[in-house]
Amino acid sequence: MKVVTTKKLHLFSGRHSVELTEKIAESLGVEVSEARLSQFLSGETHCQFGESVRGSDVFIVQTHGELDGRSVNDAIMEHLIMVDAARRASAKRITAVIPFYGYCRQDRKSEGREPITARLLADMFKAAGASRLVSVDLHTGQIQGFFDGPVDHLTAMPILINRLKEEGDDLVVVSPDAGRVKVAERYAQQLDASLAIIHKRRVKGRKNQTEAKTIVGKVKGKRCVMIDDMIDTAGTICQGAELLMSKGANSVIGGATHGLFSGPAIDRLKNSQFDKVLVTDTLPLPPEKRFDKLEVLSIADLIADAIRAVFEDTSVSHIFDGLNHN
Repeated sequence: MKVVTTKKLHLFSGRHSVELTEKIAESLGVEVSEARLSQFLSGETHCQFGESVRGSDVFIVQTHGELDGRSVNDAIMEHLIMVDAARRASAKRITAVIPFYGYCRQDRKSEGREPITARLLADMFKAAGASRLVSVDLHTGQIQGFFDGPVDHLTAMPILINRLKEEGDDLVVVSPDAGRVKVAERYAQQLDASLAIIHKRRVKGRKNQTEAKTIVGKVKGKRCVMIDDMIDTAGTICQGAELLMSKGANSVIGGATHGLFSGPAIDRLKNSQFDKVLVTDTLPLPPEKRFDKLEVLSIADLIADAIRAVFEDTSVSHIFDGLNHN
């Protein structure tokens, strides 16, 4: 007996990534499948797919951030429930597409009696039934090794570089700390720019607090570009911009893949020394998280290319010419 099967792609969205998933679907030339997500009165999430996914290649997009009163924990739990529903509906392969990977900063124990939540999250997705993960600009490359299966680590670098090339020549790429030097070097190479580094130290025992100290490299009279993987409370990056301007920089552009914009971030960025702040749409940015200096670049085509490559069993790294490797 011989059966010739045809692979079918199903693209689903969690409630935290509806707009992004619609853009991905448009780029792929497919429709977003119906997930039928709802909430019980008790607050528990319910999911029932609107059509059969038996034997299909299922991609479930959900970013791990807060939106409309739903927390990052709600986003993660909803994502896990959708993966479990696909597994129990006999999907052939389930890919969890996570534009922003939750709990990514806790990737090691920096002090005693702490969890490693980035690993915990990977274990949870494996237990739920995910065959593969796709994510964008993980906080550290080692997170790829936490998941027991393939991980496609995408980077927003090509998107940010194309936009920064519009800023002309005479740019200096500034690494916000020593840990981001390798990434900053790649940006500098692609932009044919020089490199500078901000030396800082973290305040021990205080979360989200750092002190910018000195600059290694020439920034006087230059147009500076400070790139990080995420902007959370914006304290560090705004301190860095002030330091650069105090050292004689002509202007400063801030850039990041993920715009979390927590707590005082919006006020800090509005009143900062930045000419403009570039982020991608890995996280939803409602009106209250937008401001005049902000430019949002879409990551949808890049994720769509990766999904297409996974579905067709071709190389994802080829999309980036190796830029997605740490």
